[in-house]
Parts: sequence; structure tokens; C-alpha cells
Amino acid sequence: MNQENQLQNRVIIDKEVTWDKTQVIMSKTNAFGIIEYANEVFVDVCGYEDYELMGQPHNIIRHPDMPKVIFKVLWENLKNGKNFHAIVKNLAKSGRYYWVITDFEIARDENDVIVNYFGRRQSVPQEVIAMHIEPLYKKLLQIEAASGVEFSEKYLIGFLEEKKRSYVEYIKELIYEHEKAQSKFANYVEEEDGEQEEQRGFFGRLFGR
Repeated sequence: MNQENQLQNRVIIDKEVTWDKTQVIMSKTNAFGIIEYANEVFVDVCGYEDYELMGQPHNIIRHPDMPKVIFKVLWENLKNGKNFHAIVKNLAKSGRYYWVITDFEIARDENDVIVNYFGRRQSVPQEVIAMHIEPLYKKLLQIEAASGVEFSEKYLIGFLEEKKRSYVEYIKELIYEHEKAQSKFANYVEEEDGEQEEQRGFFGRLFGR
């Protein structure tokens, strides 16, 4: 049964997966997004057994609530060798959902060709999802349904231009401001080595890197 048929046969349940949100979901795919490894946390959260995941496209867990444009931007960055932090709603085998933020390491061969992506995923504060991400993604989905991914991307670009942020900067700001309010990063010190180093510092702390 292919991935599309599997999705069609799943009943979508508007309930969140119960999981230990202090844990990190990890996976390894080849350059085409085919799963080669999934850690125990991944297996526990998504509900698929190891043997059901191996050799499958990573989008086996793609939720229909996710705008296609987010994955378009994500893959454009990864294929260019750039890590990308995206907030993603995933679909478990049970039909329930779980939200994560992504982090990647990109492996290359001796010819500098990308051969693997090592993905880490952590939970996202519910307040960030409900207040900011769900409304944006719902709008992007509506545009995709009416006018296609091209105009969904144009809307996303305009939205971020208004915020004067890139997508990753916008996500970082949302999570950082939430965590700062929760005092999780009470001792957080802004980096002084430029924007890229500042982002690496924040996400390095978030993913324990």
C-alpha cells in the first residue's frame, strides 16, 4: 500500500498524541527523504513500528493540515545544504496529531554530494501554535486550495516581509519570547557575532547542540 492510500485510509482525529515532550524525535533519511533510521521516540510518538517506517518516504507522517509551501521552502533549503527550522504538524498512525520544530544535520560524500539528512524534532509550546502558527497555516491552506502553492508562497513572503523577518527568524522569535516569559532561558545572553551566530546559539540551546 503506498503512502497516499495509507493516508486516505486513516481517520483524522482532532486529538494530540500523548508523548514525553522533553524527548527528541530523531530520524535519518537518504537524499530523497526515504527513512533509513528512526529512534525509539519517533516510533513511540508516530505509532508506526520500525519495520513499517524503514524504506518509506518521510511524508508518511505528513498531516493534511500542513501547507505544501512550508515543505517546499524546507526542501529548497535542505537541498542547498542549509539547515531549516520549520514548525510542522505531523500525523500519527492512529490519526492523531503532534507538533514539532525541525533541526537538521546534512551529510555529504567525498564529492560533496548530499547523501543523508539527520533530523531532530522537538515539541513546540501550545501557545505558540494556537496563537500564531495555526492561524497562519490555515490561511496558507486556504490560498493553496483556491489559487495554488505559488500564491500561498507569495502570501507567506508578504507576511514575513511585513514582520521584517525570515521564516526561521520569525519562528525563533515566537519560541524565544514564549520561553523567556516562562523563564526557561532566564540566563540566555544574546550573541554578538551577527544574526546567523545568534540563531545558531538559540537553536543550539533548544536542541542541545
